[in-house]
Order: sequence, then structure tokens, then C-alpha cells
Amino acid sequence: MEKNRNYFVAIGLSVLILVAWQFLYVNPKIEKERIAAEALQAQQAQQAQSQPGTTAQQPATGQALPGGTVPGTGENRDQALAKSARVAIDTPALSGSINLTGARFDDLKLKAYHETVSKQSPIITLFSPAETTDGYFTEIGYVGDAASGSVPGPQTVWTLSGGDKLTPSTPVTLSYTNEKGITFNRTISIDDRYMFQVVDSIKNSTAEPVSLSSYGRVTRFNKPTTPSVYVLHEGFIGVIGEHGLQEVGYSKIEDDKAIEPGKATGGWLGITDKYWAAAVVPPQATPYETRFSHFTDGRARYQSDYKSDAITIAPGQSSELKNLVFAGAKEVPVVDNYEAAYSIPNFDKLIDWGWFYFITKPMFKMMDYFYRLIGNFGIAILITTIVVKLLFFPLANKQYASMANMKKVQPKMEELKKKFGDDRMGLQQAMMQLYKDEKINPLAGCWPILIQIPVFFALYKVIYITIEMRHAPFFGWIHDLSAPDPTTIFNLFGLLPFDAPSFLHLGVWPIIMGITMFVQMRMNPTPPDPTQAMLFTWMPVVFTFMLASFPAGLVIYWAWNNTLSVLQQSIIMKRQGVKIELFDNLKNLFSKKPKPAE
Repeated sequence: MEKNRNYFVAIGLSVLILVAWQFLYVNPKIEKERIAAEALQAQQAQQAQSQPGTTAQQPATGQALPGGTVPGTGENRDQALAKSARVAIDTPALSGSINLTGARFDDLKLKAYHETVSKQSPIITLFSPAETTDGYFTEIGYVGDAASGSVPGPQTVWTLSGGDKLTPSTPVTLSYTNEKGITFNRTISIDDRYMFQVVDSIKNSTAEPVSLSSYGRVTRFNKPTTPSVYVLHEGFIGVIGEHGLQEVGYSKIEDDKAIEPGKATGGWLGITDKYWAAAVVPPQATPYETRFSHFTDGRARYQSDYKSDAITIAPGQSSELKNLVFAGAKEVPVVDNYEAAYSIPNFDKLIDWGWFYFITKPMFKMMDYFYRLIGNFGIAILITTIVVKLLFFPLANKQYASMANMKKVQPKMEELKKKFGDDRMGLQQAMMQLYKDEKINPLAGCWPILIQIPVFFALYKVIYITIEMRHAPFFGWIHDLSAPDPTTIFNLFGLLPFDAPSFLHLGVWPIIMGITMFVQMRMNPTPPDPTQAMLFTWMPVVFTFMLASFPAGLVIYWAWNNTLSVLQQSIIMKRQGVKIELFDNLKNLFSKKPKPAE
């Protein structure tokens, strides 16, 4: 009993620490980060209006990458787009244009995704010109030597020499010939989703060899305004050859200014948000150097870039280089397909599957399979829960059977306590012998819970990070499984005309989850110890408030899982011939206590 008491006290203290941490540290931190992000955006907007002109200088190891002019005129998006000649982009997934100055991808919108649940809200804007406050773009260019003359960079004005609109069936060709007579022909093609192919054919018509290094960069002038969450990485990302996966957050790069993983062959790099990303895939056979940077000269900006080793083109000869540019939504099947189709190493790591990758991704695959059969991700979550329950069925049986056996021997344990009194050592030895005689493992009930913790966390990751869950409806008032239940009991679920404070946000599904947890705990006898009894009573209430801010899909999973557990435990207890304490516990809880005899 002493061990049980300590066990419950530990749980209670852990819960209280989590709650205190949430309300006293996490919530104020999130609010502080939100205010800081808004202030940074306002500062950048002011800089954009006041700066007559800055350059996005791109030094790298060896020769420096050329800088791109960033006028900082404070123009709106439409004004910035109208300043330069462009080639339209129109695919089933994307709309936008390519800037012929720099052959830059700086105008891109995602047709299938809206800013809010409403289909009438604006579609997501991914890329915008550098002149705007939210400037964000990708660019492929070159660094040359003295013999090469001017090579394509941020200020290069390309000529449209083939095609008039970039679509999945119609690539476009851009041309540029410099003062030395070196001709660059760039063919840009795109599939029906988010992958651009940039193929450069370079012809050296001079009388001497030229040396060229290609570069690629993803640059943005802002960062997400939503506070970062510890379970999700946003910021710089890449798989840099033998250096493997690199993830660098915005705060770290702001402190360090630049991080260089080192020279590598093969891989990719870019910048990732929760649901969207931009990445460049350099030529896979050529070694390259990589850097993640934060620049504060002029307008502050973040940049992920590479510079490849130089290639030499002999007089009269030609060379061809191919780069890939991903810009779009991190849809799991699409990203996986790109990894296989283009042999991009670990491209699926663009999605933050976390430490439990081996659980998280298969769980999504299962859920996605049921979604494609049924058409509702909420139902898919319920079916996935059943499958998980079936997988853990043998362990759960052992858990509940052990609990049932413990109840059977409860009278014998009480006799031993009376017999040994304050002799704790003798009591422990007698109890161990009792467990041995009755073939009971007192820890058998703990292992299934410990094993299921990674599964729960993996499901949380799936619901939180995958774009497939974004704006995915269930039934009734749940229009987005990745967001908290929008209702709250404190305004009578929307009947009263005011919004409750965030810390009092308690929706219908969290309440349902709390009720199912309460019922599950009442399946067992109320502990005689007052401390245990208090934890026994208040734990469902604490968890109800804790989960109120979690994604609705996760709360629905937990409520459904509790319901299945109650049914399973009832069946096992009945088979074991053990009394189900639920109704007696409820009766005792709500009945009036008799007054003490006078």
C-alpha cells in the first residue's frame, strides 16, 4: 500500500507540475514570442519603407555568391510583381510566375489550400517578391571566374526563348548570352504538384576554358508568426550528404549568424514551415558546400544556400547541369514519391516525423488508408484506434487480468497487513510470497501503459504535423481535427455572446474525454488512502483541462480509446469472476454520507 500511495503521489505531482508549467511558463512564453514576432514584422516593414536599397550579399567558402538587389521600397505584392517581366505558372496545384530578372521563383500560391477553414478565404501565398515585407523566394545561379565574364545571378535579365506559360505539359526556355560569348539556355519544367526541374545548358564559345560554380538559395525576409512548438521543427532543414539530417531553428541561427555543415555530395536543403516548405536539390554527383545564415545588414533575412565545386568547360564545348526546386505543401504521398522518383536522399525527412519515426509514419499510412476508404479522417482515427487496441490486445489482457487477480487476493492482503502490523519488511516478504503462490506479477499492469506512451505521442505528431489533417472535418462543430475543439462550456458552447479566456477553453470533446476517463478509473475500487482517493477523483478533471488545448483529433482518439478500454476491462473482469466496481463507486460517490453517530 505504501508503494501504491507513493506511486499515486508521484503521478499527482507530475500532473501538477505539467499544469503549472503550462500556465506559468509555456502560455506566457507563447504570448511573449507572438508579441516579439509581430514587433519584428513591423520593424521589417518600417525598414522596407525607409531603406533606399540593400543587397542580399551571399558569401560562401571560397568565391562569394553574388548579392541580389533588394530595393526595400515597401511596395505591396501586386506593385512588386508588376515591376518586372514574368512568365506565368499555372498547374493544378500552383499559380504564380517566374521573375525574368534572376529567373527567380518569387511568386507562388497554393491553389488547394486556404488560410482558414472557409473556402472563401484567400489561398495560401508561399513565395512573394523580395521587395515586399513577406519576401520569400528561390533562385539558381552561378559564380564565375575572370574568363567567364558576367554569369547568371540576381540581376541577370533573361530572355524568354521558348514557351509562354509554364504548365505540366509546356516547359519554358530562358536564354542569356554574356559579353564573353558564353550562352546559358535554361529549361524549366514542372509536374502537376510542386517539383520544378531547372536544366541549364552552358556553351563556351570563347577561346579559353571557363570555370563555373552553380549555387542555389532559399531566402525569406520573415519567419512564422505562430509560436514554435517543441514537437515540431520549423526553420532551416536539409540532408547534407554524409552529414545527414540538419535541423536549425530560427533562434539558433539568429545567435550564431551562420552554420556550415561542411562539404558533401548528394542531398538537399531549404526552409520548412509546419505545412509548407521550399528546398533546392543540387546536382547529386557534384560536391557542394552548404550554409544556413541570418543576415542583419539592411533588411534582416534568413537564407539556406549551397555552392557546388567548379566545373571547367573547354573552348567550344558545352555542359549541362540539373537542379530541382521543391516549393509547396508537404503532402506525405507527394514527398515520398519525389524521394523515390528523383533518388533524393531521405527527402521524406522534410516532414518532421520525430524520434518515433518508425511508429509515426506507419501510423499515418494506416490512418490515410482508412481515410481513402471512408473519406473522413475522424472516422479513420476511430478505426486506427481499434487496430491499435487489437495490436495491444494481448498486453492489455495481461494488464487487466493482473488487476483482476490483485482484486481477488485483496482479502488475503488485508489479513497479512493485520498480521504483520508495523513489520514492513515481513509484510513485503509475505506479499512477494503471496504473489508467487498466486502467480501474480504486480508490475504487469504498468508495462502496457509504458509501451503505449510512444504510440500516443506518435498519434499526436501525426495529427499535429501532417497537412492531411489540416482543416480535415469530423462531424458537427469539428471542422478542423488539427485544431482544438472550438466550443467552450463557459459561454454555454456558443449560446452566450462572448469568448472565454484561452485558459478556460473547455469544449465538448474534452468534457466527453474527461467523462470516459472518470468512468474508466471508477471501474476499480476507490483507494482507502485519502491522498490516493483525492488523486483518483481529481485526475480526470485535471486531464480534461490539460487536453482542452490539444488538437480535437487527439482528444477524440483518447475518448474513444477510453471507451474501448472500459468495454475490454469489463469483459475481462467478468471472465475472471471479479466484481465490476463501477456502479458501486458511482453510487458511493453521489450518495450522501451518513452523519456520524452522536
